[in-house]
Amino acid sequence: MLKLIKLEWKKNNIRKYIRNAGVTAFVLCLFMFAFAFLGIADDPETGVPDAAFDTGMLASSIEMLTNMCFLVFTGVMLSSFIVSAYKNKTMNIMFSYPIKRQRILAAQMLAVWLFNFAALVVTKLLVYGCVLLGACFMEPAFPIDFDMMRAGFYVWMLVKSGTIVTMGFIALFVGMKMKSSKAVIVSAFLLIVLTQANVGEVTLRDSVVFPVVLMGISLGFAFLSVLGVERKDL
Repeated sequence: MLKLIKLEWKKNNIRKYIRNAGVTAFVLCLFMFAFAFLGIADDPETGVPDAAFDTGMLASSIEMLTNMCFLVFTGVMLSSFIVSAYKNKTMNIMFSYPIKRQRILAAQMLAVWLFNFAALVVTKLLVYGCVLLGACFMEPAFPIDFDMMRAGFYVWMLVKSGTIVTMGFIALFVGMKMKSSKAVIVSAFLLIVLTQANVGEVTLRDSVVFPVVLMGISLGFAFLSVLGVERKDL
């Protein structure tokens, strides 16, 4: 399986995605630094933060922005690795190997999942670290509401990151059913709205139970994407 995953990374030029993920992480670090220390969240008339000044502002903003970016990133990669391969008929070559189709498709999905999970975790650590480092020299506009010295911080971050990336499999299932690369990306955007947006004061992104439930649903869609691929007509 590891050889298949490495083959997928090589075939799809993983260096391009590493570069793009690096640029994304850099931009997010700059934005959150400006948000926390340079006053871009300030009301131009009053000079005070235009957002609610409460505990949870910085951590929630970091989680929301990084999750949004990498859920779309996951959708784009799944579209390129899998759906486009079906449309361009390059999947025929892969399926001509003396390996089960399910194994090949699972390797493609894992190649995308592993890359995006690692990229999302590293990006979050960089952004959190950037804000924390800035707080050593400058006064933040919002309270520092996270503690990188606690083990629970890392456990929760890993769980949420895994859930977000796994959600991409829902978008993949939709794209494979519709045979459309665009459907994968659009579905990823819709999932962002569902999981990250607020309706008044109601939001699902801070729920403890929701990530676990969503992870199970996403894995179910991943199973459905692989199910029946041995008999699927290319």
